[in-house]
Amino acid sequence: MTLDYLVTSLIVVLLPGTGVIYTLAFGLGRGWRASVLAAFGCTLGIVPHAVASTAGLAALLYTSALAFQVVKYLGVAYLLYMAWGVLQERDALQVSGRSEPTPDIRIVVDGVLLNILNPKLSLFFLAFLPQFVPGSAVAPAEYMLGLAAVFMLLTFVIFVGYGAFASAVRRYVVSSPGVMVWCRRGFAAVFVALGVRLALAER
Repeated sequence: MTLDYLVTSLIVVLLPGTGVIYTLAFGLGRGWRASVLAAFGCTLGIVPHAVASTAGLAALLYTSALAFQVVKYLGVAYLLYMAWGVLQERDALQVSGRSEPTPDIRIVVDGVLLNILNPKLSLFFLAFLPQFVPGSAVAPAEYMLGLAAVFMLLTFVIFVGYGAFASAVRRYVVSSPGVMVWCRRGFAAVFVALGVRLALAER
């Protein structure tokens, strides 16, 4: 593993995406513990993509237009579902100051699904990981899995950091109903925008 890989991975993870928004929403709405669960779910959602890329299965999404479109629109539908959940203040993703608990497993599962239903993640690993596998590697597949594990670790740590920030400012945000309304609308709008971007994405 090289410094270039670490720097590139760090930049990719830091860029706001569905996982970051999901973690921030739970940090604001439910506090630090819920944001950690959200970060954990998003990190677990990387596993299928990493395994598929290592096994060469991600190439199916690249070569099959139908497979890519099916996964893509499932992802779009789920993002819109999450946006609707925010606006309605129900289901797993609630951005509010109310104390009704969301089951831990639901937070994790929704985080997993957000990343699983993102075909771009598989294509990212397909194009990204092989570039950092040295030609002298005795077991390239195992080396790629090691790189993926590092990427997942960075994802979890950085997402937890995002969640910690959100939970730190939570009491100031929650104490203002007007701010919470705009936070809810803002998160919903971001999920819709990410869904639209995914819908327009090409392989």
